[in-house]
Amino acid sequence: MVSFKPVVDAPWIAMPAFVFPEWNLQAIFFIVPVAIAPAIEHFGDILAIGNVTGKDFVEKPGIHRTMLGDGLATSLASCLGGPPNTTYSEVTGAVTLTRAFNPAIMTWAAIFAILLAFVGKVGALLQTIPVPVMGGIMLLLFGAITVVGLNTLVKAGDDLTEPRNMSIVALILVCGIGGMVLPFGKFTLGGIGLAGILGVVLNLALPKPKA
Repeated sequence: MVSFKPVVDAPWIAMPAFVFPEWNLQAIFFIVPVAIAPAIEHFGDILAIGNVTGKDFVEKPGIHRTMLGDGLATSLASCLGGPPNTTYSEVTGAVTLTRAFNPAIMTWAAIFAILLAFVGKVGALLQTIPVPVMGGIMLLLFGAITVVGLNTLVKAGDDLTEPRNMSIVALILVCGIGGMVLPFGKFTLGGIGLAGILGVVLNLALPKPKA
């Protein structure tokens, strides 16, 4: 399943494939509802990582600052053809597993990642990792962030067996993990985007229990 021929063929030093943005109205309509999901994910990840490290990042530096940094980084990356720089639940799961909470570690990791992007053989080596192996890593990391999220709710004193809470959590998990997709004309809404929006709507629509 593994072939190292791409590593042999790849040059040692190579310029990353920069792609400049192009106007595409259909792509804009497609991404607008999907963009809601990373915003919800950002807030959840900040709460989760704060719960793991024992610090209140919502208060300091503030959710508005972290969200602004997220948006500026993603905007800059998109101008060069890079991926969105969201908080990434996988990273939260990895931090939970490794217990490496020092921000300096992430800073040095980012610097090394940028430098390694110019080493062609490293990129080729990463591409030789079989899909099932990466899938196994994703199962562990996404599972970890789910557990952290549920643990945050439990620590906050929320009763997950209360009918309202149970309905919201159950539908989010089933629709998100089950891969439910809703088509809207030329674009579709599914996965974490649909699950996030569904959670917000249900939280606003379902009546809260009387005190």
